[in-house]
Amino acid sequence: MTVRDILELLDGEILLGEENLDTEVHTACGSDMMSDVLAFVKDQSVLLTGLCNPQVIRTAEMMDIVCIVFVRGKKPEAGAISLAEGRDLAILTTNYSLFEACGRLYEKGLTGGAKIE
Repeated sequence: MTVRDILELLDGEILLGEENLDTEVHTACGSDMMSDVLAFVKDQSVLLTGLCNPQVIRTAEMMDIVCIVFVRGKKPEAGAISLAEGRDLAILTTNYSLFEACGRLYEKGLTGGAKIE
């Protein structure tokens, strides 16, 4: 699945990183707790979150996340967008809830980035 596919499936809006729309995404993670993202996310993932601060961008960079989707129509604060500029990162927003956005991606074959045993 590509970032473009995610954008379409979630009826999203791209806020940054149009040049990354054809980037492949292998897994997904939905969380507002960045500590969970740090513990469980794998490379080439999409992060779905309602948290809109610069910490989301820093976490994405550390974990090689290629796309962040802000749910519930949220848009990141200006500091977060500034921090994301110049990185290979697509930033999207969708009006779907975290639950529904994750479900839509899962239904189309995108799996979770973590197995908890």
